Amino acid sequence: MIRAGIIGASGYTGGELMRLLARHPEAEVVAATSRKLAGTRVASEHRFLEGFSDLMFEDISNEEIKNMCDVIFLAVPHGTAMNYVPELLEDSKCRIIDLSADYRLDTKVFEEVYGLEHKDPRKVVFGLPELHSHEEIRNSRLVANPGCFPTGASLSAAPLAAKGLLKTVIFDSKSGVSGAGNSPSATSHFPNLTENIIPYKMTTHRHHAEMVQELSALQPGFTDVSFTPHVIPATRGILTTAHIFTTEKLSQEDVAAIYKEFYKDKKFVRVINGVPSLLSVRGSNFCHIGFEADKKSNRVVVMSAIDNLVKGASGQAVQNMNIMFGLDETTGLLEPGVF
Repeated sequence: MIRAGIIGASGYTGGELMRLLARHPEAEVVAATSRKLAGTRVASEHRFLEGFSDLMFEDISNEEIKNMCDVIFLAVPHGTAMNYVPELLEDSKCRIIDLSADYRLDTKVFEEVYGLEHKDPRKVVFGLPELHSHEEIRNSRLVANPGCFPTGASLSAAPLAAKGLLKTVIFDSKSGVSGAGNSPSATSHFPNLTENIIPYKMTTHRHHAEMVQELSALQPGFTDVSFTPHVIPATRGILTTAHIFTTEKLSQEDVAAIYKEFYKDKKFVRVINGVPSLLSVRGSNFCHIGFEADKKSNRVVVMSAIDNLVKGASGQAVQNMNIMFGLDETTGLLEPGVF
């Protein structure tokens, strides 16, 4: 049995990790940390775990948790994970999956995008299993879990990038409010968001760097990516519309053949007919992708739907854990969405 610890277990991603691992046949959570809630029952904060977890939130040292666990999930704010990782890796055999942005980008790019000095520069595997080697993930002690927006966006454009067909890509993403975390804000306040759509960081969102990184790895030299996110009055989900301008005109049949071939062995990506639905992937680790080739121009409109807390965060982290420990990547995750 894989012994799992979660540092920062009181937030949405920490709670979602505990929900997923509660039914995982090969793993169990043995430690859940929270400085603020130390000494209180996990199920008193995450009420959906009532009867599934008897754990208490703890405030324990890095030394203690790394000796208790085979894998540690870091569900902490950006700029914080780099303070934990060196000590957690030193003199231990535990593995780490970081759900923050600290290790997703090249160190120089991270410092430019996040405005922080990186205290622990190292090369880390980017844990998007559909685009990166399972062998690399399996052999790593530290995996950087991708951001939610880059997961849906990168998967929507990757097959065309792999063919060298990208000229310009414009990502327009609509996200449920849980993507902003569990601290209330003016944006998440019910009267402000209900019956409304709120764009933000229209040209400066930090996840843009991950999108460029992933697409340029598939199509070297490609950087013409634009991205605008919006918050919608929904709890979960990201629907990304990718306007992809290609280097040659493609028919619907051309696009279908490219996407079905690229994702034929990818267990969590479903290429569908028509428009993907957030409700169809809710609570699941699946990404649904649909598309339409523009008959009038060199444009393909591709849409992807994911649950931002599952495939966009905690589910993908469990998928990476499965790969790291030699399990089938679907273990504990192969369930349909909750429509």
